Amino acid sequence: MRKPLPADWLAPPDLKAASVAQREIAALCEMEDRFGPVRIVAGADTSMKWRDSRGPIHAAIASMMWPPRDRLPASSITAVPDIPYVPGYLGFRESPALVAAWEALPEKPDLILVDGHGRPHPRRCGIATHLGVVLDVPTIGCAKSLLCGKVEGDLGEAAGSIAPLVDRGEIVGVALRTRAKCLPIYVSTGHRISLESAVAWVLKLCDGRRLPVPIRMAHDAANAARRAAEHHGEA
Repeated sequence: MRKPLPADWLAPPDLKAASVAQREIAALCEMEDRFGPVRIVAGADTSMKWRDSRGPIHAAIASMMWPPRDRLPASSITAVPDIPYVPGYLGFRESPALVAAWEALPEKPDLILVDGHGRPHPRRCGIATHLGVVLDVPTIGCAKSLLCGKVEGDLGEAAGSIAPLVDRGEIVGVALRTRAKCLPIYVSTGHRISLESAVAWVLKLCDGRRLPVPIRMAHDAANAARRAAEHHGEA
């Protein structure tokens, strides 16, 4: 049985404590493969009102069987975060709701693709790493824009082209073109998976689109939860 998590890992009293917690979480991130056969793969995403940094957050984890890709019921949670949006501290805003969504899943996924970064973060603790370490589950970061670092070398136009994402001399992820002539996404280790395996899984799950199927499923589920809350006057 795992030890209880430090309270600051999900609800720090201030940004100084949050920074310390992020460094503690990052130190526990495993960047090698530590998972068995993948039977269920999931996506994790959140939704909120545009430019509403203090309003409710709608978190979803959407799962599917692998390899048949049969979809399983998604788990969605609406919660009011303890802190507003602050760049670099997204994990403390989104992780508590995503953990609640995880706990409500009747069947737990073996691998989660998270809409956001893992290691490409000033303190190496993006949302994918934050969530992965808190849950002790293999996670992959899939982000649509850069938070830190820069892409080195030329990124080809063909689907499957990659280029390293480097921050302060460390390769923290890759830019990956999942579709020919489409904008790349930024793939990184979240927890308990190597960068090479993370890229391989993303390519297997993209289905000819820019974003992997599980993340698109989670995106749809989170938006549906937000619309439902708005309809009932809860958002």
